[in-house]
Amino acid sequence: MNSPMTSHATALTRVALTALILSLAGCGLFGPDRNPPAMPSPDHYSVEGQPAQLPGAEGVAQHLEIGARPVPEWWKGYQSDALNALVEEGLANSPSLGAAQNTLKAAREGLRSQIGDSLFPHLDVGFSPTRERALGIPILPQEPTFLENVFVAQIQASYTFDFFGAALLADRALAGQVQQQAFQLESTRRALAANIVVATINAAALQEQVDATEKLVELGEQRARQTAARYQLGSASRDDMLSAEQDAANAAATLPGLRAQALAVRHAQAVLLGRTPDQAAVPLSLDALHVPESVPVAIPTELLHQRPDILAAEAVVRATADQAGAATASMFPSLTLSASYGRGGFDWATFTSPAGLIWGVGATLSQPLFHGGALVARKHQYEATHDAAVSQYKQTVLSAFQTVADTLVSLDEDANTLNQTRRAMNAAHDASSDTESRYKLGATPFYATLTAGQQYQSARVQYVRARAARLADTATLFDSMGNPPVDYEGTSLRNTVAPTQGANDAKSEKAANTVNTVNTVNTAAE
Repeated sequence: MNSPMTSHATALTRVALTALILSLAGCGLFGPDRNPPAMPSPDHYSVEGQPAQLPGAEGVAQHLEIGARPVPEWWKGYQSDALNALVEEGLANSPSLGAAQNTLKAAREGLRSQIGDSLFPHLDVGFSPTRERALGIPILPQEPTFLENVFVAQIQASYTFDFFGAALLADRALAGQVQQQAFQLESTRRALAANIVVATINAAALQEQVDATEKLVELGEQRARQTAARYQLGSASRDDMLSAEQDAANAAATLPGLRAQALAVRHAQAVLLGRTPDQAAVPLSLDALHVPESVPVAIPTELLHQRPDILAAEAVVRATADQAGAATASMFPSLTLSASYGRGGFDWATFTSPAGLIWGVGATLSQPLFHGGALVARKHQYEATHDAAVSQYKQTVLSAFQTVADTLVSLDEDANTLNQTRRAMNAAHDASSDTESRYKLGATPFYATLTAGQQYQSARVQYVRARAARLADTATLFDSMGNPPVDYEGTSLRNTVAPTQGANDAKSEKAANTVNTVNTVNTAAE
């Protein structure tokens, strides 16, 4: 024969299962659409389209692999072990990346805490021995007060069911926020790698520009001194002397700012690596960096599923939809079941005897009636937040398309610019060599060699800038392609919200989606 506690437990189990079914069904009834809005699917990013083959420069014609998958460790395409080491150092030591990792860890633990608080029963053990002086009953012939000892030890359990899924929707909303943090971590990681690569390229280019500018300044000073000497001898006019002096001063004025810029880039690179600025790395040579010959370019529809910033914005859309649904569901009834079992008595003998057995079972059904408009206002608040998230998602997608389009155009023009600057530098170099040969033969004055040398160094500065721009824009394009983020167990974060297989309707799909979300993220928190 079943005991009273067993029968009560069976009844509570049935009620609990019924409430759970109702709450799962409620998940599909409330809140706006969780899916992100449909976005345009252009045939190409730029107004003029993008060719599969970019113009060649310095023997390399970059090939755009349309529709190819992104490259996770794309910086290795520059074929520089030193660059690879710098990126690895930054990914291992960067405080900003460490902060993002701990923010994700905190978000996962917060989700685990909320799931444990809302989806599982509360079970507590208490022991309360007290000694008190209490008032007596007036009609009894005894003193107004009396002393008593009370001994109570109980196991108490309670569980709140929200028939319409407010708790499940709230948990799923928080799971969406955890997804957002995971995608933001991946976005931070990729941005860190791209910034290190670009800083390394800029540091190398600026150092070469400083070297060329120093030679340019030295030649300008020599030309100014020689022109002044020629003026003293009467072979040059005063205007020639002043013009040469002005040119030398103008060239020298560019050097301090260029040196400061070069040091600032090195300092920024050191911070990206997790170093102090005084421990900045020695600039690499541009010749040590090879422009990657092949660059993947995702089609626009695939880009939506590869970029971490777009996936994070999508996660926000889903989370805010669930928050709005939870706010709506909280306006409907909820059921709380409670039970206790233990012993009690006014003395130890009663406490330990069969007469000291105590237990209780109860249920509380609650329906909000009036909260001063707070519940309705909160519902409207989360609906407006969802609308804002949808708009932000659209803006994120459009900005991503713009970044890719601008970078493709820049890469196309970078090759042309590099060809022309190299052409100008080669011509200036040949002119300088010819002028120096004629000077050695006595056919040209010495100041002519200085002027030709200045023109060569100026052309060299422009050439270095063009090389750096092509290398940096290639890094930007690699980074803008994104890649499917992967969590620490190797599971695609894109699939944290598991798809429902065999769902018969939208309601069952959303209900199963809720359970999969909570279970998956809770397992990840373990």
